[in-house]
Amino acid sequence: MPCVAGNLACVYRGFIATAGVLLLLGNEAAAQREFEEFPSFEGAAADTPLPHDWDIPGELVIGRLMYPGAGFGYGNWRQGYASWTDDYPRGDRTLVQMIRRFTRSNVRAVEQPVNLEHGNDVNYWPFMVVGLASHWELTDQMAASLREYLLRGGFLFADSFFGARNWAGFAYNLRKVFPDRPIIDVRDDHPIFHIVFDLPEMTSVQIPNANSLMRGGPGWMSDGEIPYWRGIEDDDGRLMMLIAFNNDVMDGWQWADDVRYPTEEANLSLQIGVNVVIYAMTH
Repeated sequence: MPCVAGNLACVYRGFIATAGVLLLLGNEAAAQREFEEFPSFEGAAADTPLPHDWDIPGELVIGRLMYPGAGFGYGNWRQGYASWTDDYPRGDRTLVQMIRRFTRSNVRAVEQPVNLEHGNDVNYWPFMVVGLASHWELTDQMAASLREYLLRGGFLFADSFFGARNWAGFAYNLRKVFPDRPIIDVRDDHPIFHIVFDLPEMTSVQIPNANSLMRGGPGWMSDGEIPYWRGIEDDDGRLMMLIAFNNDVMDGWQWADDVRYPTEEANLSLQIGVNVVIYAMTH
């Protein structure tokens, strides 16, 4: 059965995404890891209580890619306080509420931190976000695991980085994942901008960085004034990754209820978030 928004069981190109269903990879059975919560390096700004229904399974779970990397954070990245915890968990859970409100998808109330070192576990989580993507430093094993995940039907939304220097760091590690696939510019007519919300001029929009705004800045960092929406496709033209460069979409999720964050950009950030998730579910 094809996976469409609202189905009670969604089959994603090569693996079953329903929480609690045993994942089969060839003849090898893999174990799905339980929910874990880690401390964010942003502290109280990103903190949020566990929802009352946090332990109820859902057919869709928002994955949060964990990674080792330079930049923000403290100590062992496997224990939180690291770059990957940018806008986590508040941003992730705000996105969940938007998906619940505007689609019929049965999405779990809490996100799932995903460590690529944990064997086949990544394949249980068909949609993942990665924050402060310019700081990721993938090992060869991690890159290979992420490549297989994406080619088998997974999707990654990369966000929250600005400027040429940060792009260089992001692209260096992305080349470990896909050394032979071009990074394309995603045009306004792409289905990902229209699948739930019609966002006909999304590529000209910049979702601003909250810290810059609240310090009286322009909403962008370094030389990241011009927004770019980029991606990588598989052999069939399916977008496997959307890259929001010179954007901070997850800040829009995290700060959506804060009067200091602009309402229009907060709404756009949540709308594009819903679009990306539903595109990933249906393509």
